[in-house]
Amino acid sequence: MRHQILITGSCGLVGSALRSALEARGIDVIGLDTQATGADAGDVRDVERVRAAVAHCHGVIHLAAVSRVLWGERDPELCWATNVAGLCNVIDSARRRTNPAWLIFASSREVYGQPEVLPASEDTPLCPVNVYGRSKVEGERLVEAARREGLRGAIIRLSNVYGSTRDHADRVVPAFARMAVLSRPLRVDGAEHTFDFTHIDDVTRGIVGLVDHLASGADAPPPIHFVSGQPTTLGQLAALSIDLAGTRSAIQHAPPRTFDVSRFYGCPDRARDLLGWQPRVTLREGLARLIRDFRPELGTAHSQEVAS
Repeated sequence: MRHQILITGSCGLVGSALRSALEARGIDVIGLDTQATGADAGDVRDVERVRAAVAHCHGVIHLAAVSRVLWGERDPELCWATNVAGLCNVIDSARRRTNPAWLIFASSREVYGQPEVLPASEDTPLCPVNVYGRSKVEGERLVEAARREGLRGAIIRLSNVYGSTRDHADRVVPAFARMAVLSRPLRVDGAEHTFDFTHIDDVTRGIVGLVDHLASGADAPPPIHFVSGQPTTLGQLAALSIDLAGTRSAIQHAPPRTFDVSRFYGCPDRARDLLGWQPRVTLREGLARLIRDFRPELGTAHSQEVAS
């Protein structure tokens, strides 16, 4: 029987790329997303819908979330209901199967808050500074509790995944790439804020490797980073975007938001040691690809704006 996997958040940046990668390997994939239509439409807050989706699946990759720090600050109740109560529904549904489904839970670098030591390892203390980060810490606690009761649940921690023009327009990498292509100003909220930007191809390859590991019947590993391990300031990211676009966009500096983490980059060694995974796509290469992909999409709109 072919392996069947449920991806919650299947219409998102990671979910879309992951679905394509798994289906290319002959795996049956079921989606669940509030943005989907037809059979894949659904909300993880709906326990009956989740149970129906999980019922015939061997594994679940749980990506669905209120996935932006800003959104969590604006609507904490929705963030908690989706990121925590929704995960409870997924865990309960996975455990209800006669042969419990394995689970991959997508967490975030936000669980660390402001790490005292960088690069952060997976053993760095969890000390979130915003609603979104706290919801992910609680999600990890739920997965760890389920693991102690026999669920093969794995936790992955991601950081500033980028690489598609279909990503949220206000996320920093696509926002900078788009503005640079259009020769518009790039607003930098905290030029010295430092992050670990990880290309979607690397993240997808890492999750597929973890799927293979769990599908083989192996025990779930401890929490794993899929990160580049390379620090880049927002100021450097803006300058690189303009350089690669070959335009004259200005950089507009603004103060950082009070609820944002200011510095993070992670250590990818555990993923290498346990899964043989290493990041391959440099920021320069990944950003150049994204800018190249934006050009045909923005060409017509840009021409119309200039003409007007």
